[in-house]
Amino acid sequence: MDWETHARRLAADTVRPESRWYGPLATVPRHLFVPRWWANDGGRWVLRDGPSDPEAWVQAAYSDRTLVTRVGPLHADDAEPDAEITTGHPTSSSTLPGLVVSMYRHAVIGDESEVLVTTGSGYGTALACRRLGDKRVTSIDVDAALVKKAGDRLKSVGLNPKTAVCDITGPLPGEYDRIISTVSVRPVPASWLAALKPGGRLVTTIARTGLIVTADKTPDGGAAGRIALDAAGFMATRQDDDYPPGLDAVYEQAKTAEGDAVGVGRYPVLYVPDAWDVWSMLELSVPGIEHRRTDDDDRRTVWLLHPDGSWARAEGVWTDPPTVHQSGPQRLWDELERIRHRLNREGGLPVYGAHVRIEPDGTTHLKRGAWSATIC
Repeated sequence: MDWETHARRLAADTVRPESRWYGPLATVPRHLFVPRWWANDGGRWVLRDGPSDPEAWVQAAYSDRTLVTRVGPLHADDAEPDAEITTGHPTSSSTLPGLVVSMYRHAVIGDESEVLVTTGSGYGTALACRRLGDKRVTSIDVDAALVKKAGDRLKSVGLNPKTAVCDITGPLPGEYDRIISTVSVRPVPASWLAALKPGGRLVTTIARTGLIVTADKTPDGGAAGRIALDAAGFMATRQDDDYPPGLDAVYEQAKTAEGDAVGVGRYPVLYVPDAWDVWSMLELSVPGIEHRRTDDDDRRTVWLLHPDGSWARAEGVWTDPPTVHQSGPQRLWDELERIRHRLNREGGLPVYGAHVRIEPDGTTHLKRGAWSATIC
Protein backbone atom coordinates (compact mmCIF):
# COMPACT_ATOMS: atom_id res chain seq x y z
CA MET A 1 0.00 0.00 0.00
CA ASP A 2 1.40 3.39 -1.02
CA TRP A 3 0.02 5.07 2.06
CA GLU A 4 2.70 7.80 2.14
CA THR A 5 1.30 9.46 -0.99
CA HIS A 6 -2.16 9.54 0.56
CA ALA A 7 -0.82 10.83 3.88
CA ARG A 8 1.01 13.67 2.12
CA ARG A 9 -2.19 14.57 0.26
CA LEU A 10 -4.11 14.59 3.54
CA ALA A 11 -1.45 16.86 5.07
CA ALA A 12 -1.58 19.23 2.10
CA ASP A 13 -5.38 19.36 2.25
CA THR A 14 -5.36 20.06 6.00
CA VAL A 15 -2.53 22.53 6.68
CA ARG A 16 0.04 24.63 4.84
CA PRO A 17 3.45 23.04 4.14
CA GLU A 18 5.21 25.30 6.66
CA SER A 19 2.88 24.24 9.49
CA ARG A 20 4.47 22.21 12.27
CA TRP A 21 1.59 19.78 11.86
CA TYR A 22 2.35 19.07 8.21
CA GLY A 23 5.12 16.58 9.06
CA PRO A 24 3.05 14.57 11.55
CA LEU A 25 0.07 14.40 9.19
CA ALA A 26 2.30 13.34 6.31
CA THR A 27 4.21 10.65 8.20
CA VAL A 28 1.76 8.97 10.59
CA PRO A 29 0.22 5.84 8.99
CA ARG A 30 -3.38 6.40 10.02
CA HIS A 31 -4.53 3.16 8.39
CA LEU A 32 -2.56 1.15 10.97
CA PHE A 33 -4.58 2.77 13.77
CA VAL A 34 -7.91 1.96 12.08
CA PRO A 35 -7.70 -1.46 10.40
CA ARG A 36 -11.44 -1.99 10.88
CA TRP A 37 -14.28 0.43 11.46
CA TRP A 38 -18.05 0.76 11.54
CA ALA A 39 -19.87 2.50 8.67
CA ASN A 40 -23.40 3.81 9.11
CA ASP A 41 -25.64 2.41 6.39
CA GLY A 42 -29.21 3.65 6.73
CA GLY A 43 -29.20 3.37 10.50
CA ARG A 44 -27.31 0.07 10.61
CA TRP A 45 -23.65 -0.12 11.57
CA VAL A 46 -21.81 -2.28 9.05
CA LEU A 47 -18.29 -3.60 9.61
CA ARG A 48 -15.58 -2.48 7.20
CA ASP A 49 -12.37 -4.53 7.12
CA GLY A 50 -9.40 -2.63 5.72
CA PRO A 51 -7.01 -5.48 4.84
CA SER A 52 -9.70 -7.22 2.78
CA ASP A 53 -10.23 -4.09 0.65
CA PRO A 54 -6.98 -2.08 0.58
CA GLU A 55 -8.27 0.55 -1.82
CA ALA A 56 -11.28 1.38 0.36
CA TRP A 57 -9.02 1.23 3.43
CA VAL A 58 -6.54 3.80 2.18
CA GLN A 59 -9.29 6.08 0.88
CA ALA A 60 -11.11 6.00 4.23
CA ALA A 61 -8.02 6.31 6.41
CA TYR A 62 -6.56 9.29 4.55
CA SER A 63 -9.74 11.28 4.14
CA ASP A 64 -10.58 14.03 6.58
CA ARG A 65 -13.44 12.22 8.27
CA THR A 66 -14.18 10.45 11.50
CA LEU A 67 -14.04 6.65 11.48
CA VAL A 68 -16.17 5.01 14.17
CA THR A 69 -14.22 2.16 15.76
CA ARG A 70 -16.66 1.06 18.43
CA VAL A 71 -20.46 0.98 18.76
CA GLY A 72 -21.79 0.29 22.24
CA PRO A 73 -19.36 -2.18 23.85
CA LEU A 74 -18.29 -3.85 20.56
CA HIS A 75 -15.02 -2.71 19.01
CA ALA A 76 -14.65 -3.26 15.27
CA ASP A 77 -11.41 -5.21 15.90
CA ASP A 78 -13.37 -7.77 17.93
CA ALA A 79 -16.38 -8.17 15.65
CA GLU A 80 -17.13 -11.21 13.53
CA PRO A 81 -16.62 -10.82 9.75
CA ASP A 82 -19.60 -9.16 8.02
CA ALA A 83 -21.02 -8.11 11.39
CA GLU A 84 -23.84 -5.58 11.61
CA ILE A 85 -25.25 -3.64 14.55
CA THR A 86 -28.82 -2.37 14.34
CA THR A 87 -28.93 -0.44 17.65
CA GLY A 88 -26.46 1.49 19.74
CA HIS A 89 -24.38 4.63 19.66
CA PRO A 90 -20.69 5.18 18.83
CA THR A 91 -18.46 4.96 21.90
CA SER A 92 -15.01 5.40 20.32
CA SER A 93 -13.60 6.65 17.04
CA SER A 94 -10.65 8.00 15.14
CA THR A 95 -11.53 11.70 14.93
CA LEU A 96 -11.16 13.43 11.57
CA PRO A 97 -7.53 14.58 11.32
CA GLY A 98 -8.37 18.20 10.58
CA LEU A 99 -10.35 18.51 13.80
CA VAL A 100 -7.60 16.87 15.87
CA VAL A 101 -5.10 19.41 14.51
CA SER A 102 -7.58 22.24 15.10
CA MET A 103 -7.87 21.27 18.77
CA TYR A 104 -4.09 21.11 19.05
CA ARG A 105 -3.79 24.54 17.45
CA HIS A 106 -6.26 25.98 19.94
CA ALA A 107 -3.93 24.66 22.64
CA VAL A 108 -1.00 26.72 21.23
CA ILE A 109 1.42 23.91 22.01
CA GLY A 110 5.04 24.98 22.48
CA ASP A 111 8.07 22.87 21.61
CA GLU A 112 8.71 22.15 25.31
CA SER A 113 5.10 21.56 26.32
CA GLU A 114 4.14 18.53 28.36
CA VAL A 115 0.73 17.51 27.03
CA LEU A 116 -2.12 15.23 28.07
CA VAL A 117 -4.32 13.92 25.26
CA THR A 118 -7.14 11.40 24.97
CA THR A 119 -6.41 8.04 23.38
CA GLY A 120 -9.25 6.68 21.22
CA SER A 121 -7.62 4.91 18.29
CA GLY A 122 -4.20 6.37 19.15
CA TYR A 123 -3.94 8.36 15.92
CA GLY A 124 -4.23 11.77 17.60
CA THR A 125 -1.64 10.65 20.15
CA ALA A 126 0.70 9.71 17.29
CA LEU A 127 0.34 13.16 15.75
CA ALA A 128 1.25 14.78 19.07
CA CYS A 129 4.24 12.45 19.48
CA ARG A 130 5.57 13.27 16.01
CA ARG A 131 5.20 16.97 16.78
CA LEU A 132 6.75 16.99 20.27
CA GLY A 133 8.54 13.70 20.79
CA ASP A 134 6.84 10.89 22.64
CA LYS A 135 8.43 11.67 26.02
CA ARG A 136 6.32 14.84 26.26
CA VAL A 137 3.00 13.13 25.58
CA THR A 138 0.67 11.31 27.98
CA SER A 139 -2.36 9.56 26.49
CA ILE A 140 -5.27 8.31 28.61
CA ASP A 141 -8.57 6.52 28.13
CA VAL A 142 -11.12 5.02 30.50
CA ASP A 143 -11.10 1.74 28.53
CA ALA A 144 -8.17 -0.61 29.18
CA ALA A 145 -8.71 -2.46 25.89
CA LEU A 146 -8.52 0.78 23.90
CA VAL A 147 -5.33 1.82 25.69
CA LYS A 148 -3.78 -1.59 24.95
CA LYS A 149 -4.73 -1.51 21.26
CA ALA A 150 -3.51 2.04 20.81
CA GLY A 151 -0.31 1.39 22.76
CA ASP A 152 0.56 -1.60 20.59
CA ARG A 153 -0.06 0.39 17.40
CA LEU A 154 1.97 3.32 18.64
CA LYS A 155 4.87 0.99 19.40
CA SER A 156 4.58 -0.54 15.93
CA VAL A 157 5.44 2.85 14.43
CA GLY A 158 8.24 3.54 16.91
CA LEU A 159 6.35 5.75 19.36
CA ASN A 160 6.30 5.18 23.12
CA PRO A 161 4.34 7.88 24.93
CA LYS A 162 3.19 7.38 28.49
CA THR A 163 -0.23 5.72 28.43
CA ALA A 164 -2.65 5.14 31.28
CA VAL A 165 -6.10 3.72 31.93
CA CYS A 166 -7.77 6.67 33.57
CA ASP A 167 -11.19 8.30 33.91
CA ILE A 168 -10.46 11.77 32.58
CA THR A 169 -13.06 13.27 34.91
CA GLY A 170 -11.08 12.05 37.94
CA PRO A 171 -7.49 12.48 39.17
CA LEU A 172 -4.92 12.68 36.37
CA PRO A 173 -1.55 10.88 36.34
CA GLY A 174 0.69 13.97 36.33
CA GLU A 175 0.96 17.70 35.72
CA TYR A 176 0.80 19.25 32.28
CA ASP A 177 1.29 22.42 30.29
CA ARG A 178 -1.60 21.50 28.02
CA ILE A 179 -4.68 19.30 28.42
CA ILE A 180 -6.45 18.60 25.11
CA SER A 181 -9.56 16.46 25.27
CA THR A 182 -11.23 14.99 22.20
CA VAL A 183 -14.06 13.73 24.38
CA SER A 184 -16.62 16.22 25.63
CA VAL A 185 -17.25 17.04 29.30
CA ARG A 186 -19.82 18.77 31.46
CA PRO A 187 -18.64 20.44 33.60
CA VAL A 188 -14.88 20.93 33.19
CA PRO A 189 -13.39 18.48 35.71
CA ALA A 190 -11.77 20.12 38.74
CA SER A 191 -8.94 17.59 38.39
CA TRP A 192 -7.86 19.27 35.15
CA LEU A 193 -7.34 22.57 36.92
CA ALA A 194 -5.35 20.82 39.63
CA ALA A 195 -3.18 19.09 37.02
CA LEU A 196 -2.51 22.18 34.89
CA LYS A 197 0.83 23.80 35.52
CA PRO A 198 0.87 27.59 36.15
CA GLY A 199 -0.03 29.31 32.90
CA GLY A 200 -1.14 26.01 31.36
CA ARG A 201 -4.03 25.76 28.94
CA LEU A 202 -6.96 23.37 28.60
CA VAL A 203 -8.93 22.77 25.41
CA THR A 204 -12.13 20.77 25.39
CA THR A 205 -15.74 20.75 24.24
CA ILE A 206 -18.85 20.98 26.38
CA ALA A 207 -20.99 17.85 26.16
CA ARG A 208 -24.07 18.03 23.91
CA THR A 209 -22.92 21.34 22.40
CA GLY A 210 -20.56 22.48 19.67
CA LEU A 211 -18.62 24.70 22.07
CA ILE A 212 -14.81 24.56 22.09
CA VAL A 213 -13.47 25.96 25.37
CA THR A 214 -9.94 27.34 25.48
CA ALA A 215 -8.85 28.55 28.91
CA ASP A 216 -5.55 29.38 30.62
CA LYS A 217 -4.89 28.66 34.29
CA THR A 218 -5.20 31.66 36.59
CA PRO A 219 -3.38 32.30 39.89
CA ASP A 220 -6.49 31.40 41.93
CA GLY A 221 -6.48 27.84 40.56
CA GLY A 222 -9.25 28.43 38.04
CA ALA A 223 -8.93 29.34 34.37
CA ALA A 224 -10.04 32.04 31.96
CA GLY A 225 -10.41 32.17 28.21
CA ARG A 226 -12.90 32.18 25.36
CA ILE A 227 -15.34 30.04 23.44
CA ALA A 228 -13.73 29.52 20.04
CA LEU A 229 -15.42 30.96 16.98
CA ASP A 230 -15.42 27.54 15.32
CA ALA A 231 -17.38 24.51 16.46
CA ALA A 232 -16.74 20.84 17.17
CA GLY A 233 -18.65 17.87 18.50
CA PHE A 234 -17.15 14.90 20.35
CA MET A 235 -18.51 11.86 22.13
CA ALA A 236 -19.13 12.48 25.80
CA THR A 237 -17.07 10.96 28.59
CA ARG A 238 -18.26 7.61 29.91
CA GLN A 239 -17.41 5.48 32.92
CA ASP A 240 -18.60 2.12 31.58
CA ASP A 241 -18.45 0.08 28.36
CA ASP A 242 -21.48 1.91 26.96
CA TYR A 243 -23.51 5.04 27.59
CA PRO A 244 -26.59 4.86 29.85
CA PRO A 245 -29.86 4.05 28.07
CA GLY A 246 -31.47 6.94 26.22
CA LEU A 247 -34.94 8.31 26.71
CA ASP A 248 -36.79 5.52 24.92
CA ALA A 249 -39.70 5.57 27.39
CA VAL A 250 -40.24 9.29 26.83
CA TYR A 251 -39.91 8.76 23.09
CA GLU A 252 -42.55 6.03 23.05
CA GLN A 253 -44.97 8.43 24.71
CA ALA A 254 -44.04 11.32 22.42
CA LYS A 255 -44.19 9.33 19.17
CA THR A 256 -47.85 9.87 18.44
CA ALA A 257 -49.51 11.13 21.64
CA GLU A 258 -51.63 14.25 21.72
CA GLY A 259 -49.74 16.91 23.62
CA ASP A 260 -50.97 18.88 26.59
CA ALA A 261 -50.41 21.90 24.35
CA VAL A 262 -50.92 21.80 20.59
CA GLY A 263 -50.19 24.65 18.23
CA VAL A 264 -48.45 25.84 15.08
CA GLY A 265 -44.76 26.64 15.23
CA ARG A 266 -43.36 29.96 14.10
CA TYR A 267 -40.50 28.53 12.06
CA PRO A 268 -40.06 25.47 9.81
CA VAL A 269 -39.08 22.16 11.38
CA LEU A 270 -35.43 22.14 12.48
CA TYR A 271 -33.44 19.13 13.60
CA VAL A 272 -31.53 21.05 16.25
CA PRO A 273 -28.12 19.26 16.10
CA ASP A 274 -27.84 20.41 12.47
CA ALA A 275 -27.49 24.02 13.70
CA TRP A 276 -24.46 24.26 16.00
CA ASP A 277 -25.27 27.64 17.52
CA VAL A 278 -28.95 26.89 18.16
CA TRP A 279 -28.09 23.45 19.55
CA SER A 280 -25.51 24.92 21.93
CA MET A 281 -27.78 27.70 23.17
CA LEU A 282 -30.65 25.28 23.75
CA GLU A 283 -28.43 22.90 25.72
CA LEU A 284 -27.24 25.77 27.92
CA SER A 285 -30.83 26.87 28.47
CA VAL A 286 -32.36 23.41 29.04
CA PRO A 287 -29.59 20.84 29.66
CA GLY A 288 -30.11 17.21 28.77
CA ILE A 289 -32.43 17.35 25.75
CA GLU A 290 -32.23 14.30 23.46
CA HIS A 291 -33.07 14.90 19.79
CA ARG A 292 -34.59 12.45 17.30
CA ARG A 293 -36.02 12.77 13.81
CA THR A 294 -37.60 10.98 10.87
CA ASP A 295 -37.77 12.19 7.26
CA ASP A 296 -40.37 11.11 4.71
CA ASP A 297 -39.75 12.81 1.36
CA ASP A 298 -40.32 16.52 2.04
CA ARG A 299 -41.92 15.94 5.45
CA ARG A 300 -39.95 15.86 8.66
CA THR A 301 -40.83 15.00 12.24
CA VAL A 302 -38.52 15.90 15.11
CA TRP A 303 -38.73 15.12 18.81
CA LEU A 304 -37.20 16.94 21.76
CA LEU A 305 -37.07 14.66 24.80
CA HIS A 306 -36.04 15.55 28.35
CA PRO A 307 -35.22 13.37 31.39
CA ASP A 308 -37.93 15.11 33.44
CA GLY A 309 -40.57 13.66 31.07
CA SER A 310 -41.06 16.80 28.99
CA TRP A 311 -41.30 16.31 25.25
CA ALA A 312 -42.11 18.15 22.05
CA ARG A 313 -42.99 16.81 18.62
CA ALA A 314 -43.00 19.01 15.52
CA GLU A 315 -44.09 17.71 12.14
CA GLY A 316 -44.62 19.25 8.74
CA VAL A 317 -43.16 20.05 5.35
CA TRP A 318 -39.65 21.41 5.80
CA THR A 319 -40.52 24.84 4.39
CA ASP A 320 -43.77 25.42 6.31
CA PRO A 321 -44.60 26.10 9.96
CA PRO A 322 -45.12 22.73 11.69
CA THR A 323 -47.80 21.36 13.94
CA VAL A 324 -46.28 21.17 17.43
CA HIS A 325 -47.33 18.95 20.33
CA GLN A 326 -45.79 19.57 23.77
CA SER A 327 -46.21 17.89 27.11
CA GLY A 328 -44.58 17.67 30.54
CA PRO A 329 -43.35 20.30 33.01
CA GLN A 330 -41.33 22.22 30.38
CA ARG A 331 -42.34 23.59 26.98
CA LEU A 332 -39.27 22.59 25.02
CA TRP A 333 -40.37 23.84 21.61
CA ASP A 334 -41.25 27.25 23.06
CA GLU A 335 -37.70 27.55 24.39
CA LEU A 336 -36.29 26.53 21.01
CA GLU A 337 -38.41 29.15 19.25
CA ARG A 338 -37.21 31.87 21.65
CA ILE A 339 -33.65 31.04 20.63
CA ARG A 340 -34.49 30.96 16.91
CA HIS A 341 -36.31 34.27 17.22
CA ARG A 342 -33.25 35.83 18.83
CA LEU A 343 -31.09 34.46 16.02
CA ASN A 344 -33.37 35.98 13.40
CA ARG A 345 -33.69 39.29 15.25
CA GLU A 346 -30.00 39.79 16.03
CA GLY A 347 -28.39 37.89 13.15
CA GLY A 348 -26.40 35.68 15.51
CA LEU A 349 -26.27 34.11 18.95
CA PRO A 350 -23.88 35.25 21.67
CA VAL A 351 -22.47 31.87 22.62
CA TYR A 352 -19.56 31.76 20.15
CA GLY A 353 -16.77 34.14 21.15
CA ALA A 354 -18.08 34.38 24.73
CA HIS A 355 -15.67 34.96 27.58
CA VAL A 356 -15.06 31.94 29.82
CA ARG A 357 -14.32 31.92 33.52
CA ILE A 358 -13.78 28.53 35.19
CA GLU A 359 -13.76 28.28 38.97
CA PRO A 360 -11.35 25.84 40.68
CA ASP A 361 -14.23 23.39 41.19
CA GLY A 362 -14.94 23.36 37.43
CA THR A 363 -18.05 25.57 37.46
CA THR A 364 -17.90 27.43 34.17
CA HIS A 365 -19.32 30.89 33.50
CA LEU A 366 -19.91 32.18 29.98
CA LYS A 367 -20.55 35.86 29.24
CA ARG A 368 -20.87 37.99 26.16
CA GLY A 369 -22.45 41.42 26.48
CA ALA A 370 -25.64 41.18 28.51
CA TRP A 371 -25.91 37.42 27.97
CA SER A 372 -24.51 34.93 30.47
CA ALA A 373 -24.78 31.23 31.32
CA THR A 374 -23.36 28.91 33.95
CA ILE A 375 -22.32 25.27 33.36
CA CYS A 376 -22.03 23.08 36.43
